[in-house]
Amino acid sequence: QVQLGESGGGLVQAGGSLRLSCAASGRTLSNFIMGWFRQAPGKEREFVAVISRNGGSTFYTDSVKGRFTISRDNANNTVYLQMNSLKPEDTAVYLCAATRTGMVVTTTLYDYWGQGTQVTVSS
Repeated sequence: QVQLGESGGGLVQAGGSLRLSCAASGRTLSNFIMGWFRQAPGKEREFVAVISRNGGSTFYTDSVKGRFTISRDNANNTVYLQMNSLKPEDTAVYLCAATRTGMVVTTTLYDYWGQGTQVTVSS
């Protein structure tokens, strides 16, 4: 069992930046591949980014490539999502998730989820 908790969300103007954190407890984070997802009102949860256990591999959805960066600090059991050049369409609740399956983008393949943190980008 691993518990995940996100922080760092907030209200930012278009073009601004935010850094989200996902802190883990209960199990060593290095055992898991970690993903970030987001869910906007009335929309399905969608994949944003994923990072391998040692941080050596990452993958992003096309809409955030070049703007978002996923990273991890296994010593501190934390995963990050640096978000730059934010757009109003990035507005959503952002959730981190853990899986042992692989570098997957499907929500159903993730075993553990945080509660999410709200990101709102104003135009």
